[in-house]
Amino acid sequence: MFEQLASPHLKRLVAYFPRPPIEEVEAELGIVGVAKLDSNENPLGPSPLAIRAIRGAVRGSHRYPDGGGRVLKRGLADKLNLDPQHVILGNGSCELIDLCARCFLDPEDEAIVAHPSFMVYRRAAKATGAHLQPVPLKDYRHDLPEMARHIGPRTKLVFVGNPNNPTGTCVEPLELDTFIEQVPRNVVVLVDEAYYEYMPEGERPDVLRYVREGRPVLVLRSFSKIYGLAGLRIGYGMAPPGVIGILDRVRQPFNVNALAQAAASAALNDMKHLSKSQRLNEAAKEYLYERFQALGLAFIPTVANFILVDVGREGGAVAENLVKKGVMVQPMGRYGFRTHIRVTTGTPWENERFISALREVLEPLEALPEPPRFASPKLF
Repeated sequence: MFEQLASPHLKRLVAYFPRPPIEEVEAELGIVGVAKLDSNENPLGPSPLAIRAIRGAVRGSHRYPDGGGRVLKRGLADKLNLDPQHVILGNGSCELIDLCARCFLDPEDEAIVAHPSFMVYRRAAKATGAHLQPVPLKDYRHDLPEMARHIGPRTKLVFVGNPNNPTGTCVEPLELDTFIEQVPRNVVVLVDEAYYEYMPEGERPDVLRYVREGRPVLVLRSFSKIYGLAGLRIGYGMAPPGVIGILDRVRQPFNVNALAQAAASAALNDMKHLSKSQRLNEAAKEYLYERFQALGLAFIPTVANFILVDVGREGGAVAENLVKKGVMVQPMGRYGFRTHIRVTTGTPWENERFISALREVLEPLEALPEPPRFASPKLF
């Protein structure tokens, strides 16, 4: 009965069921100190400045937050050479992805997305009833020329994850520039840069210049990743004021809480914490690359803070056995990578524990015959 009451666009959507929190896993296994490497979080935690700001903001928790996020918007605008009117705040960047789909897609429209890429893109688009056009990755990267060829009269929105989750790959800045120049002005390009700060300097495209030029480009970034504020749920987007104004029409009035705004404003200028997080990530990548090579495991070099690695066996089984040893990673079967897991870079202790547990888990598990290099099932 209730299914008949729901929007018909939701019929084929499946609810997102996250894995149990670390506290529940530790209680169930009787283990203290589980290595949580499944959600691409910063193992260093928040900036000390952010923690101090949260403590100070708690005293005002009986008041509603600033629905306009003025202080944080000004801080972001100054840092990014934009005007505050170019900035919108979200309850994580996921909310902004959802807002963009709701604002620019109707059932007769089409959205283009790389396959596989962050699942929230297709969930947000399909919830509007729009047609979704997946374009397979090429060498684990967005195939931008092919995505451009798929743009047609019904196309209203294109999603580009750069870096891409779950592969950790990015496109060259010139490639992205060429692509955006090819996109008609009546099509919105959403560029998701949640892992932007982890990218090497030479790999970072200047997509914000299109925002300054007034092109229909929405750039998303997050405080959940390198800034270590995932639990506070705060992200932000940059677009021309006209695009921001449309998103604001459907945005909830107090979508970003006061503690999140205070923490983000403080974290934004803690360059010491940012630099330390970048160095930790680079060291972790180097360590894990070496260990994967020693174990004979294929992996995708990453520009983010996670690595997609082919364990040559059913990834789900490997992940479940790792949990029993106190290590949480993400199996990638739902993305079409049957024999892969995705592991977040951690502290030296977490990385060593993961590799030790992985060695133990792989030995008794039977390898799959000729595991596919890349599987692309129908996920849409």
